[in-house]
Amino acid sequence: MGEKTRQNTLSNLELSAFCEQMAMVLKAGISVMEGVSIMREDAQTPAERELLDDIYEKVQETGLLAPALAEAGMFPEYMCKMTQIGEETGTLDDVLGSLERYYERQEGISRSIRSALTYPLIMIGMMALVIVVLLTRVMPVFQQVFRQLGMEMSGFSRGALLLGNALSRYAVVLVAIVAVTALLLIWLVKTRSGQARLEVLGQHFRFSREISDKMAVCRFAGGLSLTLKSGLTPERGLELAEELNENRFFGEKISSCRNMMEEGCSMSEAFRKTKIFTGIYARMADIAGRTGMMDEVMGKLSDQVEEEIDERIGSFISMLEPTLVILLSVIVGTILLSVMLPLLGILAGL
Repeated sequence: MGEKTRQNTLSNLELSAFCEQMAMVLKAGISVMEGVSIMREDAQTPAERELLDDIYEKVQETGLLAPALAEAGMFPEYMCKMTQIGEETGTLDDVLGSLERYYERQEGISRSIRSALTYPLIMIGMMALVIVVLLTRVMPVFQQVFRQLGMEMSGFSRGALLLGNALSRYAVVLVAIVAVTALLLIWLVKTRSGQARLEVLGQHFRFSREISDKMAVCRFAGGLSLTLKSGLTPERGLELAEELNENRFFGEKISSCRNMMEEGCSMSEAFRKTKIFTGIYARMADIAGRTGMMDEVMGKLSDQVEEEIDERIGSFISMLEPTLVILLSVIVGTILLSVMLPLLGILAGL
């Protein structure tokens, strides 16, 4: 079945949980087939049981886990390749344990990015809603009050009133624009072509560019650590780690790094020249190359970069929250004061 009926991969949390359970089973001395059988018995949903049934049937045929995962069609190609390497080198339990930590780290990064995007979008939506209600519902009420007093709005307040009238008159157009914007955001976030456009757009902004670069470094270092721990050569490990990259600009650095290594450069030297790692991370990679601890150092480096990403996103959100509140207060206050001050002047003169 697999590719015939399934096209979506499991989430990072589901992948992490699967790898964790299989690693525990293998470290307990239980075979792959028995381990999958145990997991089938504990399946929580019909879809999960169906997936494990397919994996079990394939493992029965081949005795191997990697082909079963590949045919199931729900697991990333990288995970399938690493599982195959683990079976070939006899380190499947260690590989699955490393994959469990890797996908757990990816989920942490994804969660941070989602929170960074969701909160501002909600705040901006609330701001827009409050301003639209103020312009289309509240301003006409003040206009009636002015007319009863024999006056007309002028200046900024009149401009706000005209804008509110235009929004009311063309409400259908406004709703259409909002719908198109929402669809555009979904396309940018959910599709590969949209993500590519969003990546290019993000390179024009310092914050998004830095976060994107750090995410690429984190994925690269985590993937490289995993491949090196599996006993692969640095060249092969770099090739597999490159497949994890989703940042086109960072991918160019990896390609340059591989070319330098083919020409005789050491891995740490290639890292430094291509600026894959900079600052303290470059020094860590250099020391790792000299001491032969590249796999361990890459794992630590990935953890440090992930923590740095969380800190940057957290500080961004903590700064953005009061900024949006202040901006909303200023806009609403300006609109109301532009009406209230002239109105108070009129009432004082009566």
